[in-house]
Amino acid sequence: MDSNSSNPAGAAAELRPYSAAASPELCRRAKREWTRPGSGGRPAVVLVESSRPENFVVGAGERLDVTFVVLPGISAEIPVTVDITGPGATVDLKGLYLSSGKDQVTFNIAMNHHAGGSISRQLFNGLASGEAKCSFFGKIIVAQDAQKTEAYQENHNIVLSDEALVNTKPQLEIYADDVKCSHGATVGKLNEDERFYMRSRGIPEEEAKVLQMISFVAPVIAGLDDEILTTRIENAIRSLVGNNNV
Repeated sequence: MDSNSSNPAGAAAELRPYSAAASPELCRRAKREWTRPGSGGRPAVVLVESSRPENFVVGAGERLDVTFVVLPGISAEIPVTVDITGPGATVDLKGLYLSSGKDQVTFNIAMNHHAGGSISRQLFNGLASGEAKCSFFGKIIVAQDAQKTEAYQENHNIVLSDEALVNTKPQLEIYADDVKCSHGATVGKLNEDERFYMRSRGIPEEEAKVLQMISFVAPVIAGLDDEILTTRIENAIRSLVGNNNV
């Protein structure tokens, strides 16, 4: 088993609210947008507004690309199950959560590789401020016959206050022996040396923090050509600093 990793590439995206009413449409739209790898299918972007599970089945040669975004003021449990059932399938699953106040956000990801010759990539980054509680539980399961599978999972978090809590638990459950799989998680704080350097170049303290946070979330949203969404994310980050949560 190898432990290489890779970051997913994105494309233009649509903003879709994640709610009881919108979720069935998301499933239908995501199904329509699955394509043969490399054909340029558009990812689905889900703006989380409430708790609701999502389940996807990705067959041979199909591609699924979904990004979840949780903005401040939202508490939700987001269970996501992906069943990969055919060779040549590709899954890119990404997530961003910006939590403040007493927000409680939990992602529970189950990535099931039932067939070999498939690839899955997961990247979830979170910022926790105030008294927020954020959890990431992710499991990759590779079946015995799913040889030549590649599966990668990353979860990174920055804690912005002493009261915020982060719980992260990525897991691998592998029954095949010819695979490339890895998982990893980090929890830390904003780098003071980076901020000192920016301040020495004339950047104000609050703006330096904003730039650090934008840099942190960039790997999740860099491929999204969606000005409305990226502006909302930047404004949410600025609100974390402006409300003296950081």
